[in-house]
Amino acid sequence: MVTGVAAGLVDLHGDVVSTLDAWRPATAAQESLRQAYLGFLAARPDGCARSCAAGHVTASAVVLDAAGERVLLTLHPRIGRWVQLGGHCEPGDGTLAATALREATEESGMDGLRIDPDPVHLEVHPITCSLGVPTRHFDVRFVVHAPAGAAPVRSTESDDLRWWPARELPPGTEDLTELIATALDRR
Repeated sequence: MVTGVAAGLVDLHGDVVSTLDAWRPATAAQESLRQAYLGFLAARPDGCARSCAAGHVTASAVVLDAAGERVLLTLHPRIGRWVQLGGHCEPGDGTLAATALREATEESGMDGLRIDPDPVHLEVHPITCSLGVPTRHFDVRFVVHAPAGAAPVRSTESDDLRWWPARELPPGTEDLTELIATALDRR
């Protein structure tokens, strides 16, 4: 039995492992990350809890408009740059895809979003999040589709929120190029 971790996050841990076990990435680099994630999760039953200071799984969403021509990005207040939507796992999240969809819905203010339940990309990045100490986010990224005519509404979690042409991203987002290209290919 795992102590100090909400039961919902223990169940989510199993879903993350199952999701990553089943996923077959298209590149050797993504396969290497997939294996690293699985190793981390095997060693850390609390790996989905934000309280895990060694690092924790997060879920994010590449939100595409109905035509697949624009991507919704948020100007993140803590890091001061444009990124995809996403965030921490919560005890009520039943699956990792549900985490990504919840975050996309909360941060975009849009109803009717649809998610592809298979991951599209992985990235590990150092960050100082709500723990107040340096940690790592083991981010699992999904593709989310907005309904036609969907208009985003900025939440308090964002300094700005807007659609960008998927092939003309704002300066400082070069690290999103592979992610968004992969999301567009998935379409």
